[in-house]
Amino acid sequence: MAHAATAELVPLNIAVLTVSDTRTEANDTSGDALVERLQQAGHRLATRTIVKDDVYQMRAVVSAWIADPQVQVIISTGGTGFYQRDSTPEAMAPLFDKQIEGFGELFRQISYREIGSSTIQSRALGGLANGTLIFCLPGSTGACRTGWDKILAEQLDARHRPCNFVEILQRHAGNQEG
Repeated sequence: MAHAATAELVPLNIAVLTVSDTRTEANDTSGDALVERLQQAGHRLATRTIVKDDVYQMRAVVSAWIADPQVQVIISTGGTGFYQRDSTPEAMAPLFDKQIEGFGELFRQISYREIGSSTIQSRALGGLANGTLIFCLPGSTGACRTGWDKILAEQLDARHRPCNFVEILQRHAGNQEG
């Protein structure tokens, strides 16, 4: 069944999580890039925080956001590599009701054109938890720009066809009301 294109933007409430042992509000350029882009696209920043690369700190913050009906999307930056402290995938994946395998695959495909085989070290991933979309991007500002500009900007726009994640959020919200 074909879906009619939505004529208007549906502003989403998006939370931004920076995972880093060294970044602060003053030097979080990746988080800044995500906030700038989501606001330029017409979405709202629901909340933003920085946590250490610790599985339980990440899960505590994200679990609270998943439980908050005002947060529709969570975008994290950092902790997706292979260093000993990189643990974002291990923290987030158990929270997912469904994993969005194509997100990480597409991110690496696009990233390959930009940084070559180094993209193999990216463990970018996405999922859905309690009706909240979660996307985990690498910590570099360039990777955040790539993830937003080449994937998330379209998929978080109700006007994008043939399908987008806003439809999923709206269906989930409709199921919760019934």
